[in-house]
Amino acid sequence: MKRHVRDSFFVVGEGVLEFDDKGEATTRQPSTAEELRRFRFSRLGPKGPRTDEETRTALATAITANVPQPDSVEPAVPAGFTYLGQFVDHDLTMDRTESQLGQDVNLDELVQGRSPALDLDSVYGRGPRDKDDQVFYAQDGVKLKVGTTTPVPFPDEGTNVPFEGFDLPRRGGTAGTAADRRLPLIPDARNDENLVVAQTHLAFIRFHNRVVDELALTGLTGTRLFRAAKELVVRHYQWMLRTDFLPRIIDQAIVDDVFTHGRRFFEVPGRYRDDSPTMPVEFSVASYRFGHSQVRDEYQWNRVFNAAGPGGIATLFALFTFTGVAGNFDPGSRTPGDLDDVNRGPLFTLPSNWIADFRRLYDFTEAERDDLVPPAETGGNVTKRIDTLLVDPLTRLPAGTFGGRGTQFREIERNLAFRNLTRASMMELATGQQIAELFCAEPLTAEQILVGDGGAVVEGLSEEQRARLVEATPLWFYVLREAEVGGGLLGPVGGRITAEVFHRAMEGSRISIVRSPYWRPTLGPDSSTFRMVDLLLFAFEGKADLLNPLGD
Repeated sequence: MKRHVRDSFFVVGEGVLEFDDKGEATTRQPSTAEELRRFRFSRLGPKGPRTDEETRTALATAITANVPQPDSVEPAVPAGFTYLGQFVDHDLTMDRTESQLGQDVNLDELVQGRSPALDLDSVYGRGPRDKDDQVFYAQDGVKLKVGTTTPVPFPDEGTNVPFEGFDLPRRGGTAGTAADRRLPLIPDARNDENLVVAQTHLAFIRFHNRVVDELALTGLTGTRLFRAAKELVVRHYQWMLRTDFLPRIIDQAIVDDVFTHGRRFFEVPGRYRDDSPTMPVEFSVASYRFGHSQVRDEYQWNRVFNAAGPGGIATLFALFTFTGVAGNFDPGSRTPGDLDDVNRGPLFTLPSNWIADFRRLYDFTEAERDDLVPPAETGGNVTKRIDTLLVDPLTRLPAGTFGGRGTQFREIERNLAFRNLTRASMMELATGQQIAELFCAEPLTAEQILVGDGGAVVEGLSEEQRARLVEATPLWFYVLREAEVGGGLLGPVGGRITAEVFHRAMEGSRISIVRSPYWRPTLGPDSSTFRMVDLLLFAFEGKADLLNPLGD
């Protein structure tokens, strides 16, 4: 099972950074083979000071305080984008060479396969012709497999039937533990850590399969059909990220500057010789963890699980429960400890009553589909504002979300904010002030760092800790505070890091809209528009009974 975080990082120019259970770090030089095969990280800025555990604990406690948190500001961001962001993170950090350590792989495959790229390898793996990854594909070797839900009698006969194509494909069988049988047959098992990202992954599978159906009408078959479908899917995916996802999380001026004039700080063309991208630890460990602050503690999920429904509103804990990686599909689970039990629960696929209603995760009125609006009394969901607060359930992560099942760990290690701050400290990540100086950006003031705008209250820190926080702010906290005082959008530090990494990841992909600037989408409403709602409409044939199979 893949871990959400790594026990070691290969940082170009530094070597392999390894961490023990106590958080102690060592650095060693990799062997030649290891250097070729490891996922490559880099540093955008200098090393920064470490943060002591007492300060990390106090700051994490402030960040996850159980206090009211504002929703995203106007225009409000539909909640599905939180988990689209997580899906993208897994795409960026998917290492396709990981299971090939004992096999002969050519150098080009190695370089591309363990470099960050926005090419949906978390969906496609190494393709249908790979002897290991062909298990993800249907018998025709072109389409991707889908799974079938398990009928359940609650609350009525409408859920007591199997729904083919509405769960991820799963290992099944009779061998192994219950957790083994629930594991998804997808290249990156992290996309089954919570139900929203799992249903997002399923939507991308359906998107690919629908593109295959359309292209098959042109006479393409076999390998040519698969390659043509993948290319079309990846280009539309990148266009959607560039024009729909990024402007919802980053100041539009920053996005436009990066994609119009190019990168200024990260692997700048002409100053950087290696054609294969790396991933800056400042992105992986700090700026791209902004999405943690967007997570809600409960969701209007479908007709069964909403504030007025027979099952009540869907809690964040439930969205972990009804997965095969972090959860166990058991509605009787009540605590993270229940989810840590790998053999608990009688079900091995998603119960039918937990199928997503995508109308509640995205706003289809953007595509002028007023018929795809959820009931007014329960409505849809929007993200929480990007700020320095995380919802309280993120203090109690199930062990499966960080690869901790079957291991011993302290309770504070279930706290996501503590995990983020600890990982950054172990990596000696640059501070917010150091990156602001590198970018020639106006740094946040002491008042902005300590007080912010309706976010975390750091009064629990001592005067000495507060002074250190102002002088050397952990980058993740700085990025969130910067967004908080900037209207809920990533700003000059967090936004610049994130936009430049996305640009580089698209440029470094074998299929790239950055290297093909004249390409335009063909599956949306016009030649300049392709949004996430357009992707879902295409994937689900524009039909309400597919986007919301349980009905109202």
